[in-house]
Amino acid sequence: MSGQLLLIDALNLIRRIYAVDSNQNKGSDEQMINTCCARVAHACEKLIKITQASHAIAVFDGDKSWRYHYYAQYKSSRAPMPTTLRNALDKFKQAIEQTGIVVFAPVNDEADDIIATLAHKMAENKLYSTIVSTDKGFLPSLNSYINVYDYFKKDYLDHASIEQRFGVEQSRLIDFWAMAGDKTNDIPGIKGIGTKTAIEIISKHTDITQATEDETLSPAVRKKLAAGMGDYITSKHLVALRTDINLGFSLKQLRLN
Repeated sequence: MSGQLLLIDALNLIRRIYAVDSNQNKGSDEQMINTCCARVAHACEKLIKITQASHAIAVFDGDKSWRYHYYAQYKSSRAPMPTTLRNALDKFKQAIEQTGIVVFAPVNDEADDIIATLAHKMAENKLYSTIVSTDKGFLPSLNSYINVYDYFKKDYLDHASIEQRFGVEQSRLIDFWAMAGDKTNDIPGIKGIGTKTAIEIISKHTDITQATEDETLSPAVRKKLAAGMGDYITSKHLVALRTDINLGFSLKQLRLN
């Protein structure tokens, strides 16, 4: 296989387009869904051209991934998908397929893990891929073979923009989120450790467990670190994307016609 693999986080793209269209909707739900489907298909066609993709896949989420079983509170406060949108997902899948892009909807796995697995398989073979998503969880995967593209900002993300946004190097993002937590996904982090303290600790330590003995940190911070190490490990498992999912298909099947 040669060329560029386009990896679309399908629900990420659809939900953001749907949010705009539903707010501007002055007709029936059916009309709005049809318009939204057309916009999603148009976005997919644009993405094929932008990335010059030779292969492409749009991945949807399965019902319940391993994270829900590993940590019961995972995404527990997230608002459910609007019923109108949920009932129309098959229409969106058909609209994407009409652009020539393969649609994949796993039974249980999250789209993020499927996409990360595909991107890393490509990178291992020195082949290029572009992940299209606004989900920050893909940023640790960014490397010389894996690009991350924000369709709505029309921009590729890079190491400099990541460090500017989060205050830590791209290679330390997982440690940062595991310490500071991630409210959008109900990932706990270490209780009492905010983003500022997490950045300070990460700037001093490559191994977070060593920070509990760092006397330049206040006794209160060291105490929180020691007490929260279990939550840190749990959070680190949750924020790190898997790259070893059994896909059940080959990359050759993703070639664009």
